[in-house]
Parts: sequence; C-alpha cells; structure tokens
Amino acid sequence: MLNLVLIAIAGGLGALARYGLTNLVHRVLGMSLPWGTAVVNILGCLVFGLLWGLSESRMGFQPEHRLIVLVGFVGSFTTFSTFIFEVGMQVQESQWIAVLGNMVGQNVIGILALVAGLLLARLAA
Repeated sequence: MLNLVLIAIAGGLGALARYGLTNLVHRVLGMSLPWGTAVVNILGCLVFGLLWGLSESRMGFQPEHRLIVLVGFVGSFTTFSTFIFEVGMQVQESQWIAVLGNMVGQNVIGILALVAGLLLARLAA
C-alpha cells in the first residue's frame, strides 16, 4: 500500500515537472512547433535510461525504489520514455518484428484512435 502512495506522489511530481518544463520551453522557443512535448519526451528518455542503467549498476536501487521513480515520476513525466525503453529492450534482444510491430502499431493505431475519439466527440456534441 505504501508503494502505491509513493508512486502516486512521484506521479504527481512528474506531472508537475512536465507541465512546468513544457511551459518554460514554449516561453523560450515559442509554440510554432510542439517543442515542449519534444523536449519532455527526449529528456524523459534520457532520464529513464540513465536511472535504469544506474539502478542496475552502481546505485543499487531497491526494486520498489526503481518502481517508484521510473513508473511514478518518469512515467508521469512522459510515457514516451517507457515506450522507447520497451522498444529498446526488444532491439537489445534482436526482436526485429516485435520492434517494427510495436513502433508502427502504437503510432498508427494511436493516431487512428485519436481520430476515432475526435469523431465520437463530434457525434456526441
């Protein structure tokens, strides 16, 4: 139960960090492109990889601490980092069909789901 509370707290902090960084990037670079989202996603991937690598080597995170930080904070900061990590694991295991299916499937189906949601919203209005 404590882990769930800590994941929720870390998730809240990750969401606040995402919001703050996105706004900062938009103020600095403007909103002509989704720079805030791009910076958050790329930084999230870097942080996820760094923390995962350190947790397996020098830092010696306990599994529940790694879960709280990676799932809670980084997962809330950006789910894209988790997606990239999972694809990276498939690449590391040379699961090329799974890599292609995962990348194309999630992106194409995600876009189709977004369009379907928009259409449903228009029908409901």
